[in-house]
Amino acid sequence: MRHESQRSNIQTFHVMDVWKAAIERQRTHGDVLTLAAGQPSTPAPKPVLRTTHEALDTHLLGYTETFGIAPLREAIAEYHSTKSGIEVDADDVVVTTGSSGAFTLLFLAAFDVGDTVVMARPGYPGYRNTLTALGCKVIEIDCGPDTRFQPTVAMLEELPEPPAGLIVASPANPTGTVIDPDELAALARWCDDHGTLLVSDEIYHGIGYGDQVMTSAWETSRESVVVGSVSKYFSMTGWRLGWMLVPPGLRPALQRLASNMTVCPPALSQYAAIAAFTPESRSELDSHVQRYAVNRELLLSGLPEVGISDLAPADGAFYVYADIGHLLEGTRGATSTQWCSRLLQDTGVALAPGVDFDTVRGDRTIRLSFAGSTAEVRESLVRLSRWMRP
Repeated sequence: MRHESQRSNIQTFHVMDVWKAAIERQRTHGDVLTLAAGQPSTPAPKPVLRTTHEALDTHLLGYTETFGIAPLREAIAEYHSTKSGIEVDADDVVVTTGSSGAFTLLFLAAFDVGDTVVMARPGYPGYRNTLTALGCKVIEIDCGPDTRFQPTVAMLEELPEPPAGLIVASPANPTGTVIDPDELAALARWCDDHGTLLVSDEIYHGIGYGDQVMTSAWETSRESVVVGSVSKYFSMTGWRLGWMLVPPGLRPALQRLASNMTVCPPALSQYAAIAAFTPESRSELDSHVQRYAVNRELLLSGLPEVGISDLAPADGAFYVYADIGHLLEGTRGATSTQWCSRLLQDTGVALAPGVDFDTVRGDRTIRLSFAGSTAEVRESLVRLSRWMRP
């Protein structure tokens, strides 16, 4: 009997266990409020849904070009050009099966077994686990409140040698923090100077609060790779469509890999997603961000009232990342995973423990998503307050 491969021996995505438990709680009690899901609670924009029906009636929906259909690549290029004030051509765009597919293809195209890639801790586990499965060495830089949970050039200078790659995310999952524009530009220049590939995860662009300025790595370096997606701001997680802005030197490798591994991204999603970039869709999507802003304020003001006050800034995206170590003190062996499990069992409120995002201190942190309805966020705070102050 064949045994599982060594490369598959990576950490699971623990938040999926929370989702499974939440589904069971909903089945038995019907009272679940989920602040664990890293996805919008709204469907795709109405123009996208209309276009989907039209595509079903008028298109063959067979294979497409490996890098995506031309109209979609043109729409994505125009989106970046307008948003960032930089010139982006359709040839710069590689459409992929979700941003997860983009990362896998890019890591295969750009890094060899044994290469070192740097990322922030806390950070999205998919980077670390995918790189590990591909045989890369992952160095996690400990990023805390003093740098708004983001890496800096000074941190890179402390490494024993320049890495093959650096992954940054702004806004970040799980902290929601945004890299200062000057710092992102400095990171891009440092990577160019040291032969390091900068991978800039910008899938949460469009979801920001206050006067936060979100810039793109391509505003400084066209040798970097920018990753985007229709999942977050565009409210289309299950449509599994992402993209990259890619320098010419990486495109042949990506073409060879993608044509063999996926042939092309989902055809229906591609035709439908063209409509996501229209003014009508953007207006609908911006209304979601307005709701997120209300929900964010509810959590940032309500959590300290129940004793959870050590919070990341939540500049963008739709997460609040919190340290609950003080709530676990004196409880032998207690972890954030156990704390979240008890909360779900007792109240029906589902939160994500931090173990996915921080391999060192994740057992004392939690992530709350505020992408749901305002009523759900309010009721979650009520239940949490009652549970913590019986």
